[in-house]
Order: sequence, then C-alpha cells, then structure tokens
Amino acid sequence: MQKKQINKQEKHLELLRYIQSNPYSTQRNLAVKLDISLGKINFFIKELIKTGFIKIERFSKSKNKSEYSYLLTSKGLKVKSKLTYKFMIRKFSEYEKLRKEYYDTNKKA
Repeated sequence: MQKKQINKQEKHLELLRYIQSNPYSTQRNLAVKLDISLGKINFFIKELIKTGFIKIERFSKSKNKSEYSYLLTSKGLKVKSKLTYKFMIRKFSEYEKLRKEYYDTNKKA
C-alpha cells in the first residue's frame, strides 16, 4: 500500500475516532485536535458524508444555526473497525521488523 494512501486512511481513522467520542466538535476544533488544516478537515468531512460514513445534524433549537453534530453511521462504524484492524496489523508488522533489527544488531555487538 502506498504511503500517501496509508496516511489518508490513518487521518480518516483519527477523524472517525474523534467524531465518535466528540460528536459536537466544530471543524475548527477537529483541525486543532488532529493537527490538520481546517480546509483539509472540511474536505475529509465532505468525503466521509458523501461515502455515508458520517451524517451531519443541525441543532434545531440552537440560536447559532451553524452548530452541527457529526454522527457515525453503521457503515462508518464498520469502516472504522476495518481501518483500526488494518492499522493494528501494520503497526504490529512494524514492531516485529524493529524487534528483529534490534536483536540482529545486538547479536553482532
């Protein structure tokens, strides 16, 4: 898998995880918390809405009509689980490579 694709998947995973635990976050808050530009957050959110992974709800009783909540859909939860699994497999593989490298290096010393 290409590095750019992995990074995009990891950012989507971070965003899905954060939205799930903080559905009332603003895009600005998401950008700060995830260290992503506001424009990129907006792009990711639009992408996740278009694919059906999240839905957006406007607060009808709020005085500020620009307040939204972001909710994971059942499809979004499935994707989040798959991305989490792939992430864990990838990190475990990296760990094993580093562990082997460490032991190989220390054997020679």
